[in-house]
Amino acid sequence: MKISPHHYRYMARAIELARKGLYTTHPNPRVGCVIVKNDKIIGEGYHQRTGQPHAEVLALQDASEDAKGATAYVTLEPCSHTGRTPPCADGLLDAGISHVVVAMQDPNPLVAGKGIKKLRDAGVDVLVGVLEQQAQQLNQGFIKRMQQGLPWVRVKMAMSLDGRTAMASGESQWITAPDARTDVQKYRASADAILTGQGTLLADDPSLNVRLNTDDLEIEGAVRQPVRVVLDEDLKISPAAKMLSLEGETWVYTLSDDDNKKQLLAAANANIIKNKANADGYLQLVSVLKDLAKREINEVHVEAGQTLTGALLQEGLVDELIIYMAPTLMGSDARGLFNLPALVTMQDRIHLEIKDIRAIGRDWRIIANPSENTTN
Repeated sequence: MKISPHHYRYMARAIELARKGLYTTHPNPRVGCVIVKNDKIIGEGYHQRTGQPHAEVLALQDASEDAKGATAYVTLEPCSHTGRTPPCADGLLDAGISHVVVAMQDPNPLVAGKGIKKLRDAGVDVLVGVLEQQAQQLNQGFIKRMQQGLPWVRVKMAMSLDGRTAMASGESQWITAPDARTDVQKYRASADAILTGQGTLLADDPSLNVRLNTDDLEIEGAVRQPVRVVLDEDLKISPAAKMLSLEGETWVYTLSDDDNKKQLLAAANANIIKNKANADGYLQLVSVLKDLAKREINEVHVEAGQTLTGALLQEGLVDELIIYMAPTLMGSDARGLFNLPALVTMQDRIHLEIKDIRAIGRDWRIIANPSENTTN
């Protein structure tokens, strides 16, 4: 089976369906499926929530006619193992599907080509790699967790036109306008965890929750609250902290051995996690991220001050930057975007690859990735 224009058309629809699970599938990947027979879509489905049927099962259930001899377009390799649900490869075989077009192979070692092999061994014609890049973009966190044992880390910052994030006094609300702040809420909703540091915690007492409803996100069922993650070396978080009274979990990573504080915080709905220290006596960031990945966190959305964000960037742990730039000036005494004291010469610069720039209301949103390219 060779790639043809109609393969792209139907896979594009499958990716569109997969995107509907952007806010709901944690910790599973976002997957869409389209069943086509006689050049007509007869069934569609997408994975909605963990424990519920996968995209292939729903598409087969939706099929308006017998799927025998049809082609299935799936954004991720059909699973061949029994997890929370039965193997999707078996479901396609039982339905008599004769062709399967897959956007990308599953990075999960439990699957990793086994689903494709199972289909081919049963005589199904399988084509892999149609719109692969688009499918990968939908599941960057899942892919990274499976391949590297780390979550995808996205850092969100808001700044003025002169690159300032807060006045010298620490005052920072609000740099951006309501449209940008609503846009941030969607990024929060798509993440598995929202991470901040001790400084932001003590200065702002943030909620770190999603404040959008199901209509805003265009989803069915309840809005999922990402896990709130706080890096707090000596447990300065108060049991009365705002986030501890809200729906959802709060995980506090610490170096402290103070059992009294731990008991008080545990009683206030905090999950205290002891972790490793680095040479400077702070939490070892890569160790925290590895632990989050072990706890099935695919995407970490960071909203923190210049010290923590600078450290993440300096250690090469940031995958994506989302920077909102407001058309205002805050002056030379205001606080900068990142604390990066190790950057001394032009050769030390951290290069970024700009992926997107667009207006969000009166503000501008810049999406960038740290780049390996160090050419001038």
